[in-house]
Parts: sequence; structure tokens; C-alpha cells
Amino acid sequence: MKYVYLLGACGSIGTQTLDVIRKYSNDLKVIGLSVGRNSDLAKIIIDEFKPEIVCFRSKEQMDMLANDKFISCYGDDGLLEVASFHKYENELLVNALVGSSGLKPTVCAIKSNKDIALANKETLVMAGDQIKALINEYKVHLYPIDSEHSAIWQCLQGEDKREVRNVIITASGGSFRDKTRDELIGVTKEQALNHPNWSMGAKITIDSASMMNKGFEVIEAHHLFDLPYDNIKTVMHRESIIHSMVEYNDLGIKAHLATPDMRGPILYALLYPHHLDYSGEALDLLKLKTLHFEELSVERFPCLEYAYEAGVKGGLYPTALNAANEAAVKLFLNDKIEFLDIEKIIKNEISKDYSNQNPTIDEILELNDEIQTRILKEYGAR
Repeated sequence: MKYVYLLGACGSIGTQTLDVIRKYSNDLKVIGLSVGRNSDLAKIIIDEFKPEIVCFRSKEQMDMLANDKFISCYGDDGLLEVASFHKYENELLVNALVGSSGLKPTVCAIKSNKDIALANKETLVMAGDQIKALINEYKVHLYPIDSEHSAIWQCLQGEDKREVRNVIITASGGSFRDKTRDELIGVTKEQALNHPNWSMGAKITIDSASMMNKGFEVIEAHHLFDLPYDNIKTVMHRESIIHSMVEYNDLGIKAHLATPDMRGPILYALLYPHHLDYSGEALDLLKLKTLHFEELSVERFPCLEYAYEAGVKGGLYPTALNAANEAAVKLFLNDKIEFLDIEKIIKNEISKDYSNQNPTIDEILELNDEIQTRILKEYGAR
């Protein structure tokens, strides 16, 4: 039995994680949850999975939904309380939070000797070196949930990583893949949120449209698989059937193919190393017939270039990249800026001097808060 703590239970990854837990209830048991604004869904989840500790979004929500059957907490401090809760052997934290709020709970969970199943990209983007050091210090495991990194992970099974020539991460191209730069002028929030292949939360859908999501995945891959940035490639693949590939020194390529369904990667992360059955749509190669690949141009998608630049510089630059993007996406979703302003805000931030090459977690969080607060204040007043 694995004892699961799920942060972000009401979100897209969270609800799909619960689908997996529901199917494999003899192997997985929910102990802790954090829930979002949807109180009706939160109540249904709590009643069904009967956790021992729950973090609510706000005190008001906690007062409305709490009872004496579980420990209740709320807000950012509540997330840390759930992540630090420790009662069983073989505990696993699934971090399905969105944004920089996912970093501190990951740190707390590691220090509580929990394995980590990570869907929160920002944790490794902001603090990849620091998280890897903690993983080694506390001798816990880190399992990727992103479909792209799960694909690389699976393609590497049984292989010698020293024989890897490149990893190749695929991208659907996002909501605006068929638009030119000129056609991006004046695009709406509703258009950006209309992803052609995946059903995801608002922030990650906007990040997919700007291609920052793929940039974050490049930085994640660098940390997860100990690869130089020169050996991490990206390619547009409209069908989202091949999720990633690994090219070896003999020029052979292993690819992982599956329908666009996050429950597969979630299941593999939760019950690694087993490939177990789940109720999804099987890939029918006869119906598929053709797969397409195109260049991901950094001229068309400059956020991808900014991610490589920040990743190579290291230190606090990935934190600046993430903070600027997180603030800019909030502004765009609140109709404060245009879509193309996201790129401008990010470029301006990573052009500054962040010389600290070995920051602490506290220094990373302090800079993240400072950048986001400054950008939101500057643009939000318009």
C-alpha cells in the first residue's frame, strides 16, 4: 500500500490522479488533500476518499466543510502542514499545484521522507539543483508526471544514460500554432485557452500557447535526467501521440507513443515500475496513419529561447524566468495586458543581472515574490 498526499485535488491533474487511485484502491490510499475554490467538488472528494488531513483554500471554506473526521488547515501554511504530515511508511506526495506555490510543499514533503510524484513544473524550474540535493540527502524518489518526462523516463529504462545522444521533447504547438507573429496581435484570452489536443488548467494552457511550457520542460529535463541543454531538443508534433523520444549514440531513437491522456503517466508515477491497466482510449495505429513533425522556431516562439537562456545561465535566472512568466500570465488572464506582452515582460526580466549562482531556497522564494509583486503592481494598475 502507498499512502498518498495529493496537492491540487480539484484541478485537472488532481482529478485524474483520483481516477487512478479510485481504480487501484487496494494499492493506493489517500491520506492528505489540498482542495481548490470549488467547494462542491471538494466536499464530494473528501466524502469519497476520507482523508486524514485536508488543506482548504480559505478559512471560510474550512469553516464550511471541516468536520471532526479529519484534521483541517487552510492557505499556504496549510499546504505545508499537509506536506509535512507523516504517519506511515511508503508515503508519496503528488504535487499537482500550479505555479511557484508548489515549491515549499515539495521541500517539506521531502524532509518528511515522502517520495514525490511531480506535476508542478515550477518546483524544478526554480530550484532544480536544490531539490535534487534534498532528494539525495533524504534518500527519497522523484517521479515525473508530465507526459513528456514520463516518456523520456520510460524510454531510458534498462539503458545506460552515458549512451544518450539527445532527448527530443515534442510539443503540440498550442492554441496559436497556425498563427503568424502578426496574427498574434490582439488575440483573446478565450482563443488562447482553446487548446487543440489537451484539457488543462488555464495557466498551463496559456504557457502552451506562448511555448513557455515547453521551455519549462526543457529545464525540467535538464534536472531530471542530468543532461546538458545542448542535448535537449524540441520539435512540434501536432498529434501529441509521441510524447518524447530518446536518441542514442548509435543514432537509433526510442519513442513513447500514447493517446493524449494524463492518467497513463500518473499511473506509472504512482505505481512505478509497473505498467498496469487503466480505462483509457487505446492507440489505434491503423486509424492514426500519419505523424507530423515540424521545427519549433525560436523566432516564432521566443519564450522557448528565453527558457534555454535562463537555464544555461542557471542560478537565479530560472527563478526570474518563472516569476516573470507567472505574473505576466496572471495579467493576461485578468485582461491587463496583451498576449504578446507576456514575452516582453519575460525578456525584460531575464535581461537583468542575477549573479547569485548558488541561491538557497529562501533566496529563490524571496526573489520570486519580489519580481511577481513588482510586475503585478506595474501592469495591474493600468
